[in-house]
Amino acid sequence: MNAALPSSAATGARLQVRLQSVSYVTRDIQVFEFVSTSGALPATTPGAHVDVHLGNGITRSYSLLQADASPERYLVGVKRDPNSRGGSRYMHEQLRVGALLELSGPRNHFPLVEDAAHTVLIAGGIGITPILCMAERLEALGASFELWYASRSRADLGFLPALARFGERVRLHVDEEAGTVLDLVPVVAAAPEGSHFYCCGPAPMLAAYEAATADRAPETVHLERFGASQPVATGGDGFVVQLARSGVELRVPAGATILQVLQENGVAVDSSCEAGICGCCEVAVLEGEVDHRDEVLTASQRASNTSMMVCCSRARCERLVLDL
Repeated sequence: MNAALPSSAATGARLQVRLQSVSYVTRDIQVFEFVSTSGALPATTPGAHVDVHLGNGITRSYSLLQADASPERYLVGVKRDPNSRGGSRYMHEQLRVGALLELSGPRNHFPLVEDAAHTVLIAGGIGITPILCMAERLEALGASFELWYASRSRADLGFLPALARFGERVRLHVDEEAGTVLDLVPVVAAAPEGSHFYCCGPAPMLAAYEAATADRAPETVHLERFGASQPVATGGDGFVVQLARSGVELRVPAGATILQVLQENGVAVDSSCEAGICGCCEVAVLEGEVDHRDEVLTASQRASNTSMMVCCSRARCERLVLDL
């Protein structure tokens, strides 16, 4: 199994990059190519993403389209969201070739198990970006895999030339033409025992995927979300957060998140989704028990109690000591 790339709890340096090119994939998906202006880019693995720090003060996480031990560029695919809070809209409407900006180092909370006997890749819409990267890696390894790609309309199917090289292993599903969404139950049922499953797509697809894979071994079922499956909860008792590097203690009351309290007190922490799905605000935990409410960390990572997402997770104790 691939080791996950270092998390934001361990990497703080930002990458200085230039937007080298922008290309259209569909009517509302563009691919942005970034090249370094200050040395080599860090290695990437399938499923990894970077945080793009935009000129409007917003940070957004996007999956990388390519994995490379010595990358010369980073490619991210961005769909313009009609309900955008400023991220995709800014990139589509205001970001221009030649622009200088910062990226986080790559992180991977959606790593590919490369030695699985068989892999089932499932993508919906823009969720094809990490899935395509995985397929390319499996193809290079000569591994057994299949890829299911669903979209509402044929006009929304992206990256078809890249997918064509995988031949019959790719199955396309167009909701408008089929008259229904992709049924994942037979897809999962037909896969051999021991297969690993990966899914990235909209919330309804992920809900259907979780239901279809409920009887499979949990360690073989992997997913990545666009958005949180439930609202961030800020209820419960208040607690104290101690910042280990300065010794400062901050009270986190009921109704507030750790991230909000940190920002109100001038403590810089990267953040993006503020819903526990991107991993951007991951911070190392030195002492205390965490009430994990994110959708990024695995069960074993939560049990280790060594890091948390401060945008949504809270404390199960009176005091947390963070590596800040």
